[in-house]
Amino acid sequence: MTDFADRRRMMVDTQVRPSDVTKYPIIEAMLAVPREAFVPDAQAEVAYADQNVPLGQGRVVLEARTLAKMLDALDVRGDELVLDVGCGLGYSTAVIARMAQMVIGVEEEDHLASEAQEILSDSNADNAIVHVGPLAEGAGEHGPYDVIIVEGGVEVLPDALLAQLKDGGRIAAVFMSGALGEVKIGYKSGTRISWRFDFNAGAPVLPGFARASEFAL
Repeated sequence: MTDFADRRRMMVDTQVRPSDVTKYPIIEAMLAVPREAFVPDAQAEVAYADQNVPLGQGRVVLEARTLAKMLDALDVRGDELVLDVGCGLGYSTAVIARMAQMVIGVEEEDHLASEAQEILSDSNADNAIVHVGPLAEGAGEHGPYDVIIVEGGVEVLPDALLAQLKDGGRIAAVFMSGALGEVKIGYKSGTRISWRFDFNAGAPVLPGFARASEFAL
């Protein structure tokens, strides 16, 4: 029988802590949330591997190191409202739920969204809900948000999503250019967002976040 608790500790000790992530709320959440419960059954054995875990149809659960470093840079606090875009089966939402006051996961694939809500409920993540709708549109009715995190690659960020961030809020996304990706953290002041590079990572570009194709005549 697989001892997933041991794998969880190993993930934190070999992937998260060596990446200079030491904030207790992140460590505690990643030790507590059973990652294997938030991936397809066929992927349970690789749930703790140092890689993005496939969800199907080009979607992934971000590798633990990437998620942990994004959360570390965002510095989520216990009184904050967080929007988790592209939550998949809800792993990131469950982790954030242990750190924030409330988290709204956004998922446009009905089967992922319904299963995510069920797993989150079974995990007693009572301060997490899953909003079903296009990822690029966020969940404006629940905002504005102190923090927005995008669980996948982006080439462009829609204005509709950025508008849901509070003045003074933070946003994190993996900006992809071909096969190369950079995680950047944005800080909103008024209507402007200033971005800074944080670290390199990669993920498939999410639906609605690809740059429009340019056709040359």
